[in-house]
Amino acid sequence: MQESGVGVIGFGFIGRVHAHAHLSLPLFYDPLPLRTRLTAVCAPSESSRRRALLQAPFVAAEKEVSTLLARDDVQLVHICTPNDSHADVAIQALAAGKHVYCDKPLARTLAEAESIAAAAAASDRVFQLTYNYRFLPATMRARELVEDGILGRLLSFRVAYLHAGYVSRDRPWTWRTSFARSGGGACMDLGTHAVDLLRYLTGTETALEGGGEIEAVTAVMATHTTTRRDADGEQHSVDVDDLTLATLRLEGGAVGSVEASRIATGAQDELRLELHGEAGAIRFNLMEPGWLDVYDNRLPEAPGGGDRGFKRLEAAMRFPPPYQLGATKNPIGWLNSHIHSVYRFVENVARSENGLPVTAGTPTVWDGLAAQRVIDACLRSAAEGGVWVSTGSDAGRPW
Repeated sequence: MQESGVGVIGFGFIGRVHAHAHLSLPLFYDPLPLRTRLTAVCAPSESSRRRALLQAPFVAAEKEVSTLLARDDVQLVHICTPNDSHADVAIQALAAGKHVYCDKPLARTLAEAESIAAAAAASDRVFQLTYNYRFLPATMRARELVEDGILGRLLSFRVAYLHAGYVSRDRPWTWRTSFARSGGGACMDLGTHAVDLLRYLTGTETALEGGGEIEAVTAVMATHTTTRRDADGEQHSVDVDDLTLATLRLEGGAVGSVEASRIATGAQDELRLELHGEAGAIRFNLMEPGWLDVYDNRLPEAPGGGDRGFKRLEAAMRFPPPYQLGATKNPIGWLNSHIHSVYRFVENVARSENGLPVTAGTPTVWDGLAAQRVIDACLRSAAEGGVWVSTGSDAGRPW
């Protein structure tokens, strides 16, 4: 079987998650469209490189991105670095002829995202985003139901992604609390996931009546703690949002809300989604990832309620073939969504080498750019006092 070498650039928490996914693929998927091997890792410090070689079976550890990209034994590149480096690394990787799997968001700014999209469009390489919440059995099933017409015409929606990690004023200042490095706080860190999941279920690919691209937003943002100290005790200003509240309007007319918060006391990793249509409704909560709630409004009224009401579908670990674990009744975990997302990337690399397009529902560079346009519009709206701002979603849109 064909085998491709994997290079992981950045080996913090998310880099280890990406490496874990590749190591898991041959255990859970049969047949694999191609085999992968962890070939090289890139990390800035010697201690990080030594630790990476101890933690995963990489052949080599490189200090410079250019050195990793020059390796002939690396065909697939994972970008797991801070937001401000995505554009430079992605464009270099595409120029070196590598397939690219980039962690969210696509870039720090809209201009940088557009430069990546232009490079990807000029390349014949696969470029995929890590929007892993597309790859839960519950959300994949939700998309099937939307395409089958369970909602009818979409009327409204609510999406909230809630964390509590920045409630404490003692949390250190890092690149995530620097606008110059991250491009945004909760809106960029969590909001990009919320926007992508909404687009995945209601966007133009599903042909949902009332859905379509997000055409305009109005947003407000708040910062709970305005200064934080770094690991060395030096104090820095915090110039990113801890909370974003946005109202979104879709091309098909539906209006709804997106909330991204890193100060939702009591929340863990709570991504909630509700879609309300004329014919039915869907709701999902990441803290109960094995279940999808579906309401069929077409059922008749009856004494005692009849058969009407939300029905819970047992999505659990029911991934489609070639997933082969067999334990479909077992609870699903967060890592499973990353494994299936990386499987889709590997599948699409194999498809591309056989002249086939990427599988429908894949989060491509264009999906990353679309989410970036929405986040950029939220930032501009909040800066202008919450006015409605167009996303420019039709600007050179290939989707």
